[in-house]
Amino acid sequence: MTPQLILFFTAAIVTGAAQFSSTPDEIPVNRVQKYYSEHKGDSLPSICHGTEAGGSMEHGKLMPFEGVNFRCYDTGSYIMGHEFMSDKMMNTLLNSYNELNTTAPGRKFCYMESGLVNGGPIPGHRTHQNGRSVDLMVPLVKDSMPYYGLDSCGGYHYSLDFDDKGRYTRDSTISIDFNLLGLQILSLDKQARKLGLHVKKVILKLELKDDFYATPNGKKVKNKGIYLAMNLPPATNKQHDDHFHVDFEPVK
Repeated sequence: MTPQLILFFTAAIVTGAAQFSSTPDEIPVNRVQKYYSEHKGDSLPSICHGTEAGGSMEHGKLMPFEGVNFRCYDTGSYIMGHEFMSDKMMNTLLNSYNELNTTAPGRKFCYMESGLVNGGPIPGHRTHQNGRSVDLMVPLVKDSMPYYGLDSCGGYHYSLDFDDKGRYTRDSTISIDFNLLGLQILSLDKQARKLGLHVKKVILKLELKDDFYATPNGKKVKNKGIYLAMNLPPATNKQHDDHFHVDFEPVK
C-alpha cells in the first residue's frame, strides 16, 4: 500500500468522512451479503494475464466476506470491490482457512486487499493486478495469548506500526505470533500446490525475518524454500509490518 493511501486512511479516521469504514462492522451485514450475492462471479474458470505488477484478469471471483475462522478486514474495501481474485487463489485461501481450523483451532484470521474484478491497477497498490496477490493480517498475541483487538481498525490497519521485533509500538505487550504466521504460510503453499499454484513470494518487513525464522514453523518455511523478499524499497519495507503480502504463480 502506498504512503498516500495510508495518509488517506489516517485522515478518514480523524474526519469520519471516509469512503472506507473505520471499523469492519460499520456497513450493515445485509448490505455486505447483498454485494456478495450480486458480485461473487460466474462459474467460468478465471484467466490471469501478465504479472502481479502489470496484468489483468478475466472471470474474477469475489472472496466470501467471512467464514468460521476468517473475515475480511474492512467492509468499505469489500463494497468498493477490492477483494476479487482468481478462482484458484480464492480456493487456496478457503482451503487454507479450513486446514487452519484444525491445525490452529480457535484462532481467527483476517484477509486484506486482493484486487479488482478485472485485475489491473488498484488504488493504493503497485501490484495485485493479475488475480494472484493478496494481503493478509499478521496474527497477534498479547501477553502470549491470542489477540484480536486490532482487527477492527478497518482501513486504518494498514498504518499500524510494529517495531523490528514485531511488537506493536503503542503497546509492547501486543506482538506478532511468528510461529502461527509460519503455519499460515506453509498451509497456503500446501493448498496452492493442490490446485497447480505455489507461493511465489512473501513480502514481510525485512527486520522481522530473523525472529520469524527462529520459530519452528519459520524454520520449515525456510527449509521448504518458500521465498521471502530479501530486498525492498524503504517505503515498501516499512508498510509490511502489520500485514504480509503473498504472490502466487502456477507450478512450473
